[in-house]
Amino acid sequence: MIRYKTKDEIRTIRRAARIVHETLLKVEKHVQPGVTLQELDAIAEDYILSQGAIPGFKGLYDFPATLCLSPNDMVVHGIPDSTVLNEGDIIGVDCGAIVDGYYGDHAKTFAVGTISEETQKLLDVTRESLNRGIGQCIPGNHLNDIGHAIQSFCESHGYGVVRELVGHGIGQQLHEDPQVPNFGIAGTGVELKEGMCLAIEPMINAGVKDIYTRKDGWAVMTRDGKYSAHFEHTIAITADGAVVLSTADETVFD
Repeated sequence: MIRYKTKDEIRTIRRAARIVHETLLKVEKHVQPGVTLQELDAIAEDYILSQGAIPGFKGLYDFPATLCLSPNDMVVHGIPDSTVLNEGDIIGVDCGAIVDGYYGDHAKTFAVGTISEETQKLLDVTRESLNRGIGQCIPGNHLNDIGHAIQSFCESHGYGVVRELVGHGIGQQLHEDPQVPNFGIAGTGVELKEGMCLAIEPMINAGVKDIYTRKDGWAVMTRDGKYSAHFEHTIAITADGAVVLSTADETVFD
């Protein structure tokens, strides 16, 4: 069941999402060769707690950390460990926070030092596909308009769009209805309405769309070993269209 949010609820989600955005900015400053994933996780946890918020992922479904950190051919859900970042890597950073019982959720994929033009294109296309999906979040449009915009853009560049993992509604639970696929047939799915809050998150592979999960039960990998990128925003649908909540813009629902 979809829960439509009041403006006060959206303001609370906004506070959580803004803290997550600020957390990723803090983490980004430390994404460099020689840094371990555990070090990045500690930076994120310390900042979230310093803002009076609660790490949204830690303990959820028994996940043991504050960040999901997914390098290179890992799509999502990587557990931070002693892995050291190297020049030319990419690292997906997914973060959540809770403020007054409401979640914010936001992800970016960062370059570690200098990356190849091919890899930079993957990041650029994935980021732009997120923007295109958000652009479909207008009352009267349909849910699968979001996924169609993402899929058509990414597949036009020869990339694989992951099917098994999707975006989601967000509020008092991290994962609420509706599920938000990154693929679909335009004009189908539930009607988008004012008050919907969604986490839209394209997960795009440089090669095939196929994935598998490691034995730890968490880390999701590309089947062909090629790199994968992940970008995500928490958004609210208003009468005027989508408002991105995971941003530093002080005029957004503050």
